[in-house]
Amino acid sequence: MSRYDSSHPITQPDHQARKRFGQNFLHDPHIIRKIVEAIGAKPGQHLLEIGPGQGALTIPLVNSGARIDVVELDRDLAAWLVNHFADCERFTLHPGDVLKFDPHTLTQQERSLRVIGNLPYNISTPCLFHLLESEALIDDMTFMLQKEVVQRLAATPEDEAYGRLSVMVQYFCEVHHLFDVPPGAFKPAPKVTSAIVRLRPHRHLEHKADDTDLLRDLVRTAFSQRRKTLRNCIKPLISEFDPAQLPVDLNLRPENLGVADYVRLSNAIGVLRADISVPTQE
Repeated sequence: MSRYDSSHPITQPDHQARKRFGQNFLHDPHIIRKIVEAIGAKPGQHLLEIGPGQGALTIPLVNSGARIDVVELDRDLAAWLVNHFADCERFTLHPGDVLKFDPHTLTQQERSLRVIGNLPYNISTPCLFHLLESEALIDDMTFMLQKEVVQRLAATPEDEAYGRLSVMVQYFCEVHHLFDVPPGAFKPAPKVTSAIVRLRPHRHLEHKADDTDLLRDLVRTAFSQRRKTLRNCIKPLISEFDPAQLPVDLNLRPENLGVADYVRLSNAIGVLRADISVPTQE
């Protein structure tokens, strides 16, 4: 297989981008090179690429010497990619929906997987939450996302963009907004600006939730009615005990609490629930 030539990015003229798959194919050589440099793949590393499309990033990543598994939903593109990389032992394609793909089928080793991808806008949030279920396996994730989504990922309390996605992703990961990508870098050009973000799972959690599922439930419930006070938002979760026992001011709104606050609140709810469930001694 010939090595990647950034001046002649790979194209597949007969393939029309499909709206139902949210396809916008990256074609700008400068942006491709910039993303590849930001990823910095090295021989021996294990990459998982989501939605390789026409292979604009896949070829230079394969040329880096890394092992690469790709997940592609579009059957036409999947067949074409398999044919193109037929002679490369370090390339494996997994046809299907990334939301149904389990990274544990690739490795059981912690922090051994680097994840990359140009995520379709219509599944970016579900995809992030899905991957976070396997965060122990992941060393880092570098994604192309709608800029608005990246701003939500990096938002802090009091920001308008701050919400459920901010809290849960920041609980698991460091968030770094690397650079923006203009619409003209794609064919067809989307109507929005994109951005490259790097997510790096924390090696040690400064504030650890006793029950991650409870934390997820709490954050989801709180931001489902973000304009109300916490007392009203999370009422279904705290109806069994006195809210005065909780370690945060329930007159605040969901966007006023930081990640550490949600962890403390989640842990307190868990303890109070456990106390209620313990039978009293007569």
